[in-house]
Amino acid sequence: MSANRIHAVRDHARTTRSLVTIRRVIFITAKFRVLPEHADRWGDITREFTEATRSEPGNLWFDWSRSLDDATEYVLVEAFRDGEAGAAHVRSDHFKTATATLPAYLLETPRIVSQVIDQDDWSELGEMTVR
Repeated sequence: MSANRIHAVRDHARTTRSLVTIRRVIFITAKFRVLPEHADRWGDITREFTEATRSEPGNLWFDWSRSLDDATEYVLVEAFRDGEAGAAHVRSDHFKTATATLPAYLLETPRIVSQVIDQDDWSELGEMTVR
């Protein structure tokens, strides 16, 4: 077997092995517009829901950020290890409580993007590599 062929086989084996370890996860981003009188307290208002979700075995991350342009807008970035974990989240008591109580603090129905992705962690943003 030629050296080129050996390298090609070795590279294929590495690629195949890395593909096997990548999971298809549920990746969700949602925008919440909070009533102005509750915007500064949103972290406290959602704390119990956030902590309960983060403790779910299938939750990979559940992170809130506040918009720099609109103080009433919060963005939630969350991920679940698979569809079963996402379904367990939606069936949980804390999810049911959140969907029943949080709308009272909102200006409008949250907007969502939900996708299945072939990635189970954050990747580096190569265009902004810190040197």
